[in-house]
Amino acid sequence: MARLGRVATMLACAAALLSPAVMAIGKCGRLIATGSPDAPPYSWQDPKDPRHLIGANVDLLRHIAGELGLSVEVLSAGKRDQALAEVRSGRMDLLIDAPLQVDQLTAMDYLHPPVQLNEYLVWTRHDSSLVYDSLADLERYQGSVSEKARLTSAFESFAKARLKLAPAQNLTQAFQKLVLGQVDYVLAGRYSGMAMTRSLGMENDLIARGLPVDGPGLYLALSHNSACNDAWLRGQLAKKLTELPSTGFSQTVLQRNVERWKEQSQVPVEAAGKR
Repeated sequence: MARLGRVATMLACAAALLSPAVMAIGKCGRLIATGSPDAPPYSWQDPKDPRHLIGANVDLLRHIAGELGLSVEVLSAGKRDQALAEVRSGRMDLLIDAPLQVDQLTAMDYLHPPVQLNEYLVWTRHDSSLVYDSLADLERYQGSVSEKARLTSAFESFAKARLKLAPAQNLTQAFQKLVLGQVDYVLAGRYSGMAMTRSLGMENDLIARGLPVDGPGLYLALSHNSACNDAWLRGQLAKKLTELPSTGFSQTVLQRNVERWKEQSQVPVEAAGKR
């Protein structure tokens, strides 16, 4: 009987070692990720540690990885195109904020659903007389949008054909044009616009209209050249992404990082005022 007990214990241990979770973690227990260094509140360079990124998407990935028993490091690879190149090559495993682009499907697996839906809204001055009930209403107004905005191809085609949109170098410049009355509206993400207006002290000057004009997804994208890219990991990440919306955790993380960006942006101003 004792011998049978030992055999049963050995078989149980072997089964545990061969379970999908243990096999997957044994193959890849650590993910190296990257993303945009200038896209608050989703991701931006950590001012205290510029080698790394912080933000809502970073926090969500860490949360998911923790539940799967994986460690994750989110590094800054430079600008967006540099981050994409690092992941395509396999030098880094994962992009944390990839817009869905058909031409990238040969290099990366996009995990569904998206980690975030980046709703683009129409931002105007509080005292604006602009009437906006549909996209057609915008055709007679002058707008602006950041060159860094990542809109869907369908909306970009519509905007090119129907809207008057002056490009701005970044969202800060676009909002400054709006405050100065140089444009009638700005297209900006719900949360990125919120983060930027708070950091610029424009909360009382600008307002977002409720109807989104576009809603591109921000995806986790695994490199085809990553040693971590296997069926188990893709399936587990997709499962966790599917479960997230019902928990309300994503919204909590977004709001927290909007405030985090605001606080960090105000530090130089407050420090300068004390000198």
